Amino acid sequence: MAHTRIRRFNTRDTYPEQALDTDLCQAVVTRGGRTVWMRGQCPQSLDDGVDIGSHDPAEQTHRVMQNIRQLIEEAGGTMAHLVKVVVYITDVRHREAVYRTMGEYIRGVHPVSTGLVVSALARPGWLVEIDATAVIPDDEWQAPA
Repeated sequence: MAHTRIRRFNTRDTYPEQALDTDLCQAVVTRGGRTVWMRGQCPQSLDDGVDIGSHDPAEQTHRVMQNIRQLIEEAGGTMAHLVKVVVYITDVRHREAVYRTMGEYIRGVHPVSTGLVVSALARPGWLVEIDATAVIPDDEWQAPA
């Protein structure tokens, strides 16, 4: 793996009362490389900014995570280079759906994560926004096409 992940865990063990299954860790150590700082990704197309038109938290999270993956790949990396996510949700009841869906994209990666419940996001229909950071080691970086 590209980075050292300290104290890996899965949310199914940490939060047994919730239906979660997300690989995370307490800290990530990186060395050198290229840092990819992404703005908070929302449930909209990267190409035209159009919302996906769904009020389902899982569907919104799929779009958000697809955007994160696309941006990391456009920067010359892979999801294995993801080191941190900050998850913003507008309703605590969406937490399980959001984290389960996010977990599909980060299986085996173990980034650090912070989760916040906020009163609103920039558009009324948005239920989730995820701010992400990746670090691509120099020896793994692929120049974007």
